[in-house]
Amino acid sequence: MQFIAYYRVSTQKQGRSGLGLDAQTNAVREYVSRSGGGLVASHTEIESGKKTDRVELQAALAACKAQGATLIVAKLDRLGRNMAFVSALMESGVDFICCDNPHANKLTIHILAAVAEYEREQISQRTRAALHAARLRGVRLGSPRPHAGSALGNAKQAAKANSFAARIRLTVADMQAAGITSLSAIASALNERGISTARGGAWHATTVRNVLARF
Repeated sequence: MQFIAYYRVSTQKQGRSGLGLDAQTNAVREYVSRSGGGLVASHTEIESGKKTDRVELQAALAACKAQGATLIVAKLDRLGRNMAFVSALMESGVDFICCDNPHANKLTIHILAAVAEYEREQISQRTRAALHAARLRGVRLGSPRPHAGSALGNAKQAAKANSFAARIRLTVADMQAAGITSLSAIASALNERGISTARGGAWHATTVRNVLARF
């Protein structure tokens, strides 16, 4: 089987530093190697997951159609967090595989995309609520005063942590359904799939427990 990889990072800084790309490329290469296939090309996009107009993704899809290849991504959220966009992609006629959930069928991916979109909306609402509460307390967001920076920073960090935990929860649920239930076994499975922690490190039973405890 021939694969064409699609990688995405959200910022120019991540694109220049390679932050986030290493884990994606490792996950893709490991999957391709295990499957006995070949990676014939790759496309890297620096764009927000909210944007649906992505040049590199369209180029990857066109290449897949021309070569009869399968599109491969490290995680579903690299394609997007908009259910309508993921649905349209599924109807494009191009086969694709997500390394973090390779056995998912079309129904499963629809559900995962819907959950991801819902989580994104909830995170956005929680962030707005936190900032609004800070303003009601008299905190001037964007001010150089320590309290202002603290309130804004805490809200953003909480939103980022919740978003990461929501994505991992979906992967863990898939593992649990497959019989991988202990914290240490889940940690080992995440490491084997090339999925890093929020800080880019390896998983342990305690880090799995801390992420799952957010819900």
